[in-house]
Amino acid sequence: MSEIKFDVAGIGNALVDVIANADDAFLADNGIQKGGMTLIDTGRADELYARMGEAIEMSGGSCANTIAGLASLGGRGAFFGKVRDDQLGHVFQHDIKTLGVAFPSPVAQDGAPTGRCLILVTPDAQRSMNTYLGAAQNLTPADIDAEVIRASFATYMEGYLWDQPGAKEAFLKAAKIAREAGRIVSLTLSDSFCVARYRDEFRKLAKDEVDLLFANEAELLSLYETESFDEALAMVKRDCKFAALTRSEKGAVIVADGEVHKVSADKVEKVVDTTGAGDLFAAGFLFGLARGYTPVHCGKLGAMAAAEIISHYGPRPLISLSELAKARGL
Repeated sequence: MSEIKFDVAGIGNALVDVIANADDAFLADNGIQKGGMTLIDTGRADELYARMGEAIEMSGGSCANTIAGLASLGGRGAFFGKVRDDQLGHVFQHDIKTLGVAFPSPVAQDGAPTGRCLILVTPDAQRSMNTYLGAAQNLTPADIDAEVIRASFATYMEGYLWDQPGAKEAFLKAAKIAREAGRIVSLTLSDSFCVARYRDEFRKLAKDEVDLLFANEAELLSLYETESFDEALAMVKRDCKFAALTRSEKGAVIVADGEVHKVSADKVEKVVDTTGAGDLFAAGFLFGLARGYTPVHCGKLGAMAAAEIISHYGPRPLISLSELAKARGL
């Protein structure tokens, strides 16, 4: 078995986030589905960008945010994602490497530009995402370094990858390598609308391919087509050995070897932007898991990281999560 060099190898869409405030009327006027993620083409991306107000631009992408959070906790991360050799691609590479994260994916020299996600944040802190995948959609199995996967305690993948055939194949290749190496395979369902598109495939993945499933309440209810969290919990407990389920202010529920554990949400003075909350919960949880912590301890680290991220704009930590954990006795 290969020596463990990384806590987590993440596979996801490499994107640059563009975040702006908006009200519900703006969403309605522009045909934007509130609270979800919609894939858009180049023309729509240019149109929405022109209509958005003052915005913050920073590297993002669901899985990349998780790996950034892991690094902030002091973890060792690697990330696979596709960017173009252009301005935004350079920004993404710089940001992730500055965090100390390995970025072994080859950079595209031609084709679609680096992807971006246009995020509208309403006064209730809900984020509505409009994603132009660009180069990110061109991730293929050839971009996956098998040695990095074998050398990672866990491989973590975002459900958004299921929207592109090549990325899906990259996902499955990495999962197979990780399983054969005796490593942990984890998946986040990403978005309830994403679940609705691939419900049967995700159910099979959760049951047969994945060791650790991450989902928020809406995603879990969509996966099992029920309006009852308790019913969905019973079904995920049946299907998954290990699951981390977030419920916003209600905290999180962890399923581990048939046992159910509850973790309280951290208190936040003001919720500013929920972008990245689930991503950072996964970061804290995976960091703890790689260090052999109990499921509850892992959940508390996840709740701490999620609380930090929703207290400000943007999906990346503004303070050291490692220092925050020390101060909290975690």
